[in-house]
Amino acid sequence: MNAAKTSEKSDRDLMNDLQAKREADRAQANRDELKERIAHAIRHDGTIEPLKGLHFNRASSPSECVHSVSIPAFCAIAQGSKEVLLGSDRYQYDPMHYLLATVELPIISQILEASKAQPYLSIRLDLDPTLVGSVMVEAGYPSRSRADVKAIDVSPLNANLLDAVVRLVRLLDSPAEAHVLAPLIKREIIYRLLMGEQGNRLRHIAVLGGCTYHIALAVQRLRKDFNEPIKIESIARELGMSVSGFHHHFKSVTAMSPLQYQKQLRLQEARRLMLGEKLDATSAAYRVGYDDASHFNREYKRLFGAPPMRDVERLREAARETASSI
Repeated sequence: MNAAKTSEKSDRDLMNDLQAKREADRAQANRDELKERIAHAIRHDGTIEPLKGLHFNRASSPSECVHSVSIPAFCAIAQGSKEVLLGSDRYQYDPMHYLLATVELPIISQILEASKAQPYLSIRLDLDPTLVGSVMVEAGYPSRSRADVKAIDVSPLNANLLDAVVRLVRLLDSPAEAHVLAPLIKREIIYRLLMGEQGNRLRHIAVLGGCTYHIALAVQRLRKDFNEPIKIESIARELGMSVSGFHHHFKSVTAMSPLQYQKQLRLQEARRLMLGEKLDATSAAYRVGYDDASHFNREYKRLFGAPPMRDVERLREAARETASSI
């Protein structure tokens, strides 16, 4: 009897091992295909959008820290690795992991692994709140929770989610099919994200229920009025929260205080104004809400590592070098 049970257990273990090996082989084949298809679609360093809301990025060398504002998106890497900083939190991912961002937040990102022989290759799928909400309803996914969930995180990229991503990328070869099938595959990707360990985080995008809903409203207001003096008491009162409660929940979701959030938005916009519209530092400072130019200069240097005009000139020089090398 015991021998029969032992044999049965061994057969079961063998079947499990074979199934695990098949899954691993399928995942590796999909990773290889994704890498080849992205490399074929984007031959030079930069970013393209081959399908609406689908972005490819290529880089032939590690990057310096890039300051930007995240958008709700699913991000995966076909080759190389990347690190994203949100406040004091660090998130690193690679071809075995994906990153999900659900709220517009000032972040710092850096490509860690890339070379001409093995360039960094990545994919970003923008996530539409209406579509996410529709899939949640169709899947019967609970829409309300009182828990706060950080707006960015990294998780293992499982075989089924990776398979859906590869099928979406394959549609680049069939534009007629893409018109019909791309929306269906995007829904599948959202569904698999909902069913995965970041399902609660994905709820942020649909802006449904709980304290996260109030923080999403606060983020929208701060982004809209970033150049105006911030009135924490007023915002908290409008959201029906105490000042201390608002601070606590805002930091739980965004990893920074409302003042830190506003400051990073202001400094990033000032950098854009100096770089893109050729404003001097003082004019840019006043445009984004600073009354004291020297205070602006100190905070700018603290965030970007150099005084405003020196930093902008460094960015322009790097752009010129990149252009001349293409």
